[in-house]
Amino acid sequence: MKRSPRRPFLLTLAALLLTCHLPAQADEQMDAIHKRGRLKVAVYNNFPPYSDAGKGIDVELGRALAAKLGLQAEIIGFLAGEDMGDDLRNMVWKGHYLRGEPADVMMRVPVDPVFAEANEQARIFGTYQQEVMGMARVASRIPAPRGSAAVALEVFTREKIGVEGDTLADSFLGGVLQGRLRANITHFRSVAGATQALKEDSVAAVMAPLGELEAALAGDTRFSVEEARLAELTPKRWAVGMAVKADADDLATALSSALADLQKDGTVEAIFKRHGVALRSN
Repeated sequence: MKRSPRRPFLLTLAALLLTCHLPAQADEQMDAIHKRGRLKVAVYNNFPPYSDAGKGIDVELGRALAAKLGLQAEIIGFLAGEDMGDDLRNMVWKGHYLRGEPADVMMRVPVDPVFAEANEQARIFGTYQQEVMGMARVASRIPAPRGSAAVALEVFTREKIGVEGDTLADSFLGGVLQGRLRANITHFRSVAGATQALKEDSVAAVMAPLGELEAALAGDTRFSVEEARLAELTPKRWAVGMAVKADADDLATALSSALADLQKDGTVEAIFKRHGVALRSN
């Protein structure tokens, strides 16, 4: 199964906004970008509601950031590699032998000090979302996902729950209750597939990042969609930001300032709201 772009975010252990200094060579890159008149923004393909077929939260945010810098946005969609280190290499600091030069900035990168240290060729910064694990469920059959997993999830020894394969939700559910839930975990290629099965009553619940569940089930009042507040679940939340090349300090500073303005004036929250996702910022 092709690695999902979601998986790296689900391994995030903490959020940290990284700061930077400004070497002189960064000015040359900014001059080149302004001369070009376009900000090249890399986004994952097939990742609703964040980026899918040229639309989504990350696409709109990339365009808004470019506009703040007086630039047009050139949206570059790409397929996830085997791990996010590959994605950063191909899209941020080196480029790809087929695609050519990297983008100027990549969206939806985990803002995590451990991950950043392992990928020092990229500068990771600019948190614009705090994501949490969520559950969508048939409330009359499935209790709220709170407290001890041993109690809250025991129902899935009898009821089926859907997950996207090879994700934190998949790993977590397969490991709790000494593996007793495994027979009732139904795997799908995407969160969209899992939520469609929920709508068709093939599963009684879906576990996935809350933002993806909110967007997939927006306006459908048949299901409860909420944060999974389970004591054994780690991480409980993770920060999402962006990345540029390690020495692109002026660009990082400009993007950080633009993001702060867009957060302050409500643009970021409005973008999330248009896609049915609540913006969690802390």
